[in-house]
Amino acid sequence: MGSTSELGSIEREVYVEAAPEVVFEVVSSPEHVRQWWPDDARYDPVPGGTGEIAFGEGADRTVELLTVVESLPPRTFSFRWTHPAGQEAAPGNSLLVTFELVPSGDGTLLRMTETGFREQGWEIAVLEQRYREHVEGWTYYLPRLVTYAASLEVRS
Repeated sequence: MGSTSELGSIEREVYVEAAPEVVFEVVSSPEHVRQWWPDDARYDPVPGGTGEIAFGEGADRTVELLTVVESLPPRTFSFRWTHPAGQEAAPGNSLLVTFELVPSGDGTLLRMTETGFREQGWEIAVLEQRYREHVEGWTYYLPRLVTYAASLEVRS
């Protein structure tokens, strides 16, 4: 692992064979999000809307709080997550995920960035582990998003 400056953000770009309007729903609506990312998602997808997403079942269940920051259909959707219970999501206690959608041919170029890792004040070992977990997570989940969104697109 290199310097901590490399642990500042995760950036991914994927092409989705679906219109931006479809992809926006897929990245913002809890009903769609749970089809490709968490096992459960309950939140109000409007700016300031709060809720949670959950991974796993039973004793292995992990719940993460989520607060929507920006919702500009069909261009941008962002949220903060992983903040401690009882605290409002803010820089320094949460990670910021932003989905930017750019029309491209018959589909959408989706840019995902996740930032805020270095601002958490984690020890370097924890920072490296969390960062690596999130890199692996997005590497696994984003292709599922691509497949799911394409399955929703009605071809004329």
